[in-house]
Amino acid sequence: MRVVFISFGRQCLSALLLLCVAAFSLPAASQQPDTPQAMIPSPPQLAASSWILMDAESGEVLAAHNADERLPPASLTKLMTAYLVEHELNQGNIAMDDMVNVSEKAWRTGGSKMFIEVGNQVSIQDLLYGIIIQSGNDASVAVAEHIAGGEQPFADLMNQHATRLGMQNTNFVNATGLPNPEHYSSARDLARLSRHIIEDYPEHYAIYAEKFFTYNEIRQPNRNRLLWRDPSVDGLKTGHTDEAGYCLVASAKRDDMRLISVIMGTASEEARVQETQKLMSYGFRYYETLKLYDQGAVLNTPRIWGGAQNELRVGVEEDVSMTVPRGRSDELTARLNLQESISAPVQAGDRVGSLEIKMGDEVLGELPLVALETVEQGGFFKRLLDTIRQFISGLFD
Repeated sequence: MRVVFISFGRQCLSALLLLCVAAFSLPAASQQPDTPQAMIPSPPQLAASSWILMDAESGEVLAAHNADERLPPASLTKLMTAYLVEHELNQGNIAMDDMVNVSEKAWRTGGSKMFIEVGNQVSIQDLLYGIIIQSGNDASVAVAEHIAGGEQPFADLMNQHATRLGMQNTNFVNATGLPNPEHYSSARDLARLSRHIIEDYPEHYAIYAEKFFTYNEIRQPNRNRLLWRDPSVDGLKTGHTDEAGYCLVASAKRDDMRLISVIMGTASEEARVQETQKLMSYGFRYYETLKLYDQGAVLNTPRIWGGAQNELRVGVEEDVSMTVPRGRSDELTARLNLQESISAPVQAGDRVGSLEIKMGDEVLGELPLVALETVEQGGFFKRLLDTIRQFISGLFD
């Protein structure tokens, strides 16, 4: 295993990072005198059953309490209902202007409504707005019947997507969030789902920031009060039942940092708003998200043996971002762990090592280091010559 150290601070750009790699620099900690670390208080204690604060870019959890506890999600369920609609739109299986027949079951569904009427037809677009903004149970049942033929098979699809997204403490039995002992989710799972809503289908995410929606001449407000109180908040969803208490999933973006918070089991509408504000303020005040590498950036060019060329460009498959305490970005170091020997043929995307990001002695993340290009085998004499060179190089190593 070959090791290459990289050091970088807050202001380093990708080009500078590449120079650091080429120079085989040592970690910043070995070059700089000791300085006091930035001090960060403990997360606020919230009046809620469960909560989590996640950075949307990196997926890192900044604070959490009972984040994996299985709890009734109430109308937070509709995050998955809307996600499925967006997925079907993206796949081309449905279109915004498709018309949906309103069944008697959808019309009769209790709880919050967008007030669709039995026997009428409603567009997918109006139903999606009704689910997200008005939290319409009737709209949720209508799209479930249209997409899957019924609410139960739609719940099966919801659970399949939950598994795909890594939601390990979630089980859906309906599209609305109406109480059922077998219907549950967790704060961590809902944060993970919200991250996918934001990243996977950004063309629809603006709906979550809409403050009002009018259907059937009935104008209803978005129940997320933070949309009025905090201009940085642009989503996502509220929920309430007697079993679940008052819940709120929110997302806010300030400068280049986006946070997702999930609050479950508060005592009132006002409490879920205030507890969310406390959590968001803590995250934005004491943390920052740094983009360290761009997708496809060349991090090193190791020797490749027996290939049509002598060097292989290697890097990361996706953007690399890390969320770190403010004032400690200079403590970040990276290490490339390359395979001891790389031989052709190599296909673009093949793993050739790992990228390890550390802050001091703490490993913040380890990501695959992959070939950024395909290198075929060289001709017979090229391979023979490289075999001799590799043997001689091994003697000196």
